[in-house]
Amino acid sequence: MNESQQSLGVEQIVSGGQTGVDRAGLDAAMLMGLEHGGWCPRGRLAEDGRIPPEYQLKETRSADYPVRTEQNVIDSDATLILCRGRLFGGTDLTCRLATKHARPLLVVDLQGKPSTSQVRRWLSRHEVRVLNVAGPRESSANGIRDQALEFLCRVFAPVPVE
Repeated sequence: MNESQQSLGVEQIVSGGQTGVDRAGLDAAMLMGLEHGGWCPRGRLAEDGRIPPEYQLKETRSADYPVRTEQNVIDSDATLILCRGRLFGGTDLTCRLATKHARPLLVVDLQGKPSTSQVRRWLSRHEVRVLNVAGPRESSANGIRDQALEFLCRVFAPVPVE
């Protein structure tokens, strides 16, 4: 973990392992030297088949996506949603569950010029150690995995870049 990450306090990024933003969160953790994990559906289900074994996820007892979504919200200190425009589907559910469980929530729209410093301030203010990263799957937002990965790597870079 580099000095910038230590000052942020984030030790682990979790997600449900779905394509898109979930995978970007896990990939960013691995690239930036953070722990990663979280819950995924029984059978390691994702829209592209089985979630690859390099993602260290625990399977819920259920194959239903909402079960792992809620468990990741509960087990995290806060949830960061990366999206494009309005929330829908599982991303909207994540937002509602974070509110239900009174977990800090930040929604960042990747359209335009999202602020890495805003995310860094939010992480520090809430003393986030375990961060749940969520957002749309790749099939509903083509290219969002790469866009979210690039943004997360800037958030956790030693010197933040706007």
